[in-house]
Amino acid sequence: MKIAIVYDWLDKWGGVERLLLILAEMYPNAWFYTSYFDPAKAAWAKNLNIKTSYIERMPDFIKKNRKSSIPFYPFAFESFDFSGYDLVISASSGFAKGIITRPPTKHICLLLTPTRYLWIHPDEYKTNTPWLKPYVKYLKKWDRIAAQRPDTIISISKTVQERAKVYYKRNSTVIYPPFDIRYWSDIKALMSNSKYQIKSKIQILDHDFFLIVSRLEAYKKVKLAIQTFNNLSNKRLIIVGTGSQLNELKNLAKSNIFFLADATDKELGLYYSNAQGLIMPQEEDFGLVALEAQFFGCPVISFRKGGALETVIENQTGIFFDKQTVDSLSDCINQYDKIKISIKKKMEVNGPINCQRFSKEEFITKIQNIL
Repeated sequence: MKIAIVYDWLDKWGGVERLLLILAEMYPNAWFYTSYFDPAKAAWAKNLNIKTSYIERMPDFIKKNRKSSIPFYPFAFESFDFSGYDLVISASSGFAKGIITRPPTKHICLLLTPTRYLWIHPDEYKTNTPWLKPYVKYLKKWDRIAAQRPDTIISISKTVQERAKVYYKRNSTVIYPPFDIRYWSDIKALMSNSKYQIKSKIQILDHDFFLIVSRLEAYKKVKLAIQTFNNLSNKRLIIVGTGSQLNELKNLAKSNIFFLADATDKELGLYYSNAQGLIMPQEEDFGLVALEAQFFGCPVISFRKGGALETVIENQTGIFFDKQTVDSLSDCINQYDKIKISIKKKMEVNGPINCQRFSKEEFITKIQNIL
């Protein structure tokens, strides 16, 4: 079959991008279609066959600014021609699902989530302001229409499946994103090899730290974690990630909070293995980071909502807090202090076993069964 893979934009690295690389491994001859490609920020994609839209030719101040470029995306994806393809797989949290295909071409959408700034987090994105209402109303209408175009929708979690039903009136099948056990096992083996030294960009702090691995965007609620650890001055927090809130969060953080813009996967393995726990204050669509942490024996302290409820086993691989408030997260961390020795002992076995449910092989088999 001639196959195309469509994604909203190739300009970063994260959990979705790991998924895209596995799709590229499954279909090495596929062409990737996207609005634009930033080779500096998405070096992982340099060996892919990539076709971009007219947005690629726009000035950086437009194409690299989500708010400035939003009006151009619907037409950018509708203008792609897939008439020569047998199968198109779109992976989308925004516009890629809106591609137009002819009847002979099968379109399967891997739905990462219904569009966040329209349906899930309008307050965080400030899209509910009065002067934006007419345009947001248009985008919502387009988004609903676009969601009817795929022949089949695959949701990456039960959380996303329910959102698709509510916002798009579409039924979908759940296939969890792939966790590459062999890849992470190789990194774990390197860490146990005394001849191999993984160097950290910052001091590991003698295992006495908590960890966040996240994009620094408002909906990720990293600000809540910083406010909490500002009050817990006897506890350290390392934040790995970058994003539009970086400077604001740095200015807010006290001296017990450390920032690291990026980390290699080997460094991440080091941080997961040494951290007291991974803090997840956000509502995740799925959350591969939670699985990465568990695989390295790092318990997860998560908000009790979203994908974490599907990836974290309470009191075995993590614990939950009920409200996105400083008091609720603080209480949870204090509760964790009482059980951390017990839960970390269990993690050596429970973490890797739990990750088996989300294996790369399981993902490939289920995708191929649908195709």
